[in-house]
Amino acid sequence: MRIGPIEIADSEFTLRFARSGGPGGQNVNKVNSRVQLSWNVAASAALPPEVKQRLLQQQAARINAAGELQLDCDETRSQHKNRELCFARLRELLLQAVKAPRKRVATKPTKASKLRRKRQRAVRKARIANRRVSWDE
Repeated sequence: MRIGPIEIADSEFTLRFARSGGPGGQNVNKVNSRVQLSWNVAASAALPPEVKQRLLQQQAARINAAGELQLDCDETRSQHKNRELCFARLRELLLQAVKAPRKRVATKPTKASKLRRKRQRAVRKARIANRRVSWDE
């Protein structure tokens, strides 16, 4: 599998096939169309360290204690199509991890926003002042 400058050997992936639920009639009970893809992200030498770290953070729910990313696909009745869908999902996850997050540029509030805030505070203050009841009368 190749994603930009990153190339991952097919031997790093483990594919398991299982019987899928859903539509298919009697065929569901005979054919192993569900695809379960496992890839040990922690042990992979194909990923640069910063990409590996981002992937481990972004996909923490899909990565087990051993560092394996696990994807399942049983959307179609075809094992071949489910396999392609699994690899397409993995490609999308890797593309997200490869893209470095942009640095946030600190900005100051504008004069207009400061003025708006002061006016809103004054309106709120006046509304609260009108609620007060004088007990002297």
